[in-house]
Amino acid sequence: MVDSSTIMVSKKLKTELDSLKDFQRETYSDVIRKLVDRAKQDNESKMELSEAVLKSIERAKKDIKAGRIYSSRKLAQELGF
Repeated sequence: MVDSSTIMVSKKLKTELDSLKDFQRETYSDVIRKLVDRAKQDNESKMELSEAVLKSIERAKKDIKAGRIYSSRKLAQELGF
């Protein structure tokens, strides 16, 4: 026996779930599982991006402290603008 539950969804949402089926007899449970898995992957990707951004910020802070920076004015001078 499979554990299951009945949920109420609007007709519009049911229609949208139907449109996400890979084949006509695919269950709503399978469709919802695919959506949940995709949402989890998206969240993991966001977390990875956030970590990458934080590392980039830390590198930039170290560059600033070490004096490895150019103001836009100084850069323009060096490039002859």
